[in-house]
Amino acid sequence: MLYVITIFLSSLLLFLVQPLIARLILPWFGGTAAVWTTCMLFFQCVLLAGYAYAHATTAKLSPRAQAIVHTILLAAAVATLPILPDASWKPVGGGEPISRILLLLTATVGLPYLLISATSPLVQAWFSRARPGANPYRLFAVSNFASLLALIGYPLVVEPYLSNGQQVYGWSWLFAAFSVLCAALAWMSSNAHSRAPAIRDVGEADTTPGRDDIVLWLALSATGSVMLLAVTNHITQNVAAIPLLWLAPLTLYLLSFILCFEGQGLYRPKWWWSIVLVWIGAMGWLLVDPDHQFDLYLQLGIFLSGLFVACMFCHGELYRHRPSNRHLTAFYLWVSVGGALGGFFVAAVAPLVFNAYYELGIGLIACAALGVVVYRNLHRMAFYASMLVLMGVAAAVCYDGFKFQDYVRVSERNFYGVLRVKEYGTAGESDHLRRLLHGTIMHGEQYLTGPARRDLTSYYQVTSGIGKAIASKQAGGPLRVGVIGLGTGTLAGYGRKGDVYRFYDINPTVVTIARREFGYLGDSEAKIEIALGDARLTLEREAPERFDVLAVDAFSSDAIPVHLITKEAMEVYLKHMKPDGIVAFHVSNRFLNLGPVVARIAKAAGAHAVNVYEKGEDDKTQSDWVLVSRDRRVLDAPEIKAVSDPVEEQPSWRMWTDDYNNLIQVLK
Repeated sequence: MLYVITIFLSSLLLFLVQPLIARLILPWFGGTAAVWTTCMLFFQCVLLAGYAYAHATTAKLSPRAQAIVHTILLAAAVATLPILPDASWKPVGGGEPISRILLLLTATVGLPYLLISATSPLVQAWFSRARPGANPYRLFAVSNFASLLALIGYPLVVEPYLSNGQQVYGWSWLFAAFSVLCAALAWMSSNAHSRAPAIRDVGEADTTPGRDDIVLWLALSATGSVMLLAVTNHITQNVAAIPLLWLAPLTLYLLSFILCFEGQGLYRPKWWWSIVLVWIGAMGWLLVDPDHQFDLYLQLGIFLSGLFVACMFCHGELYRHRPSNRHLTAFYLWVSVGGALGGFFVAAVAPLVFNAYYELGIGLIACAALGVVVYRNLHRMAFYASMLVLMGVAAAVCYDGFKFQDYVRVSERNFYGVLRVKEYGTAGESDHLRRLLHGTIMHGEQYLTGPARRDLTSYYQVTSGIGKAIASKQAGGPLRVGVIGLGTGTLAGYGRKGDVYRFYDINPTVVTIARREFGYLGDSEAKIEIALGDARLTLEREAPERFDVLAVDAFSSDAIPVHLITKEAMEVYLKHMKPDGIVAFHVSNRFLNLGPVVARIAKAAGAHAVNVYEKGEDDKTQSDWVLVSRDRRVLDAPEIKAVSDPVEEQPSWRMWTDDYNNLIQVLK
């Protein structure tokens, strides 16, 4: 039971700390889903280091020397607690975020995470030496079961009821208890090791794994890792970068490990080959089908279930091709290398090499190719079907890549996502138009010829909520307007002589594109200021700006960064407003009903809120804005009162804070 308890607690801690730390630092780096991908890269690399440590100490040290080293490291890790990121790691300006996140995580949780990462292979090796002939791989299933409980429990039990501080200190105390248990087991096992015979496998040939075995392990584990992160990116970029959507794919990934490594033969190729091929084909079809691009439930249903099937295939084949117990730690080391390589490809290589999200298609091709390799000897039908699916998926991915470039003038990708400028019409004609897209969502457009060049378009036209807010203030003289989220810079088109428009944006590529490809900033009569960096962090550092209007309009594709619509964020905004100023929240969203969230945080701050909804008739873009002011009379101005309605209230909803948000409640 001590083996089971120790490995269970280590895995519980391993997967509780991932969403905890990622959630703590998410607001520091713009609230983008790429923060989670980078965190996953860190966790996979440290997991690799932990498995390497377990393999090296098991192979090179005597049991007693290993116990001494491990106890010293556990004591050192306890000395680094609590795992609370220091505020000095908050970024300033528009610096490169990936290396900063990796260094932050190393300093905050590096050593504790290394040791709990090493626990699963270490405990299995100790168990195997103490109990020759027993199946240590079932302990791996226990490990993954604990990880699954952590992932399910975090959004349902931990996040809703515990503050950030309570989570940090609760985890730290649990780690201290784990350290005591693990050190005790290390010493007990070292005594058992001295009496036990050398590791041997009953009924198994002790064959040293060859190069082909290692290549297959690497390919299977890397493909599973790529699919995990690529599907996570796919489903989070258009909804919200929050733990609930991060954890659903990771939960399915771990569940596949549990079912495959439990040892009861739940993955059997003769049953699974057709399921695997059908689901790979279904994901390839959905990748290129424009009619269902915004069908949330179909997208979630196909890609989440497809991820589970793909991981059952990858991890089931890993278990089928596992070595004898003597090579257990080496096997886990190579599996971890493959996982880290997959994570490195998605988190670090793809944003530098690609100008769009191609990782999911590459992962599907890799799954189909591995299907050809492992099913070629199953029977003829499986082989031919695998070849057919491989060719079909490859064709779909190529088509998606070419389709992605239709009308594209510019396509650039960085940590914050994919930006494209699409151009339509004929140069010099009235239909000549450019649009900026982030992911799949349009974030502004401009006609380039004639008087229409100065038209205020898309979500920002004069009949929109932000248009009415600015119009209601213009009679009072020069305005000072803040805008969180630059986009094409459309709001600068409202600027008059004497006005100041101050834009906040975290993505330097957005600034470059807005200045180079669109004319709103250059043509504006107002003074234009641009502050590069996360808007909320920048506003927290600045002296009160005394804005007449502040537009909160930051999006990552269709997902608004959650840290910009919390009680604490509202307090920051109101600090920068004149007493009669208006904070305008852009809450247009295909999937989420954010109006009641804004109304609740406004009420908590002693402010009033109204909703301005534009239906999008007569070629206008549909938009939804919530206007907030401490002065009720401001919202009763004729320009606003004529088009506004009370915001829908949901008294039963808990207020969103930096410690709490609830995606399920706001799903449309």
